[in-house]
Amino acid sequence: MQSEIAIFGGGCFWCVEAVFSRLKGVISVSSGYAGEKLPAGADIPTYEEVCSGKTGHAEVVKVEFHSEIISYETLLSVFFASHDPTTPDRQGNDQGTQYRSIIFYTSELQKGLAEEYIKNLEKEKIYSSPIVTKVAPETNFYEAEDHHQRYFDSNRQTPYCQFVINPKIEKLRGKYKKFLKE
Repeated sequence: MQSEIAIFGGGCFWCVEAVFSRLKGVISVSSGYAGEKLPAGADIPTYEEVCSGKTGHAEVVKVEFHSEIISYETLLSVFFASHDPTTPDRQGNDQGTQYRSIIFYTSELQKGLAEEYIKNLEKEKIYSSPIVTKVAPETNFYEAEDHHQRYFDSNRQTPYCQFVINPKIEKLRGKYKKFLKE
């Protein structure tokens, strides 16, 4: 079975990773940074540099998935249900360009599906404000530091996980139960 890659930015990557990692057909989810190229001679961006807002990178997750088990369209549905795609450069208290809502497509098919999905959400007036999610071609993906990987699973008792990520997981359990791993 061949796998595909999808890249989503919907606020803090800890939240997005926690949601996508629970879906059947998802092989792996990596937190990282995307959206800009590094200056010549630069290594990988650090969390501190990205959080400064000066690098132009977004916090994103790279999702490896089996499309025979979970479709890209289902991933899009989960993505839009798990964050607010109407707030530019912000998710809750997290503010800055690194928290923007963005989809980096890895194929022309993904591009078309993402654009069509957004068009349908707007046509159906699912949100009371315009959707600001950008759809852009895949750029360099830089994996975040190790302590940012699987953050929720390692830090469930922290206030951020309890008050920000847990409600997203509960919403996922309610709306997407049939897509969840056992």
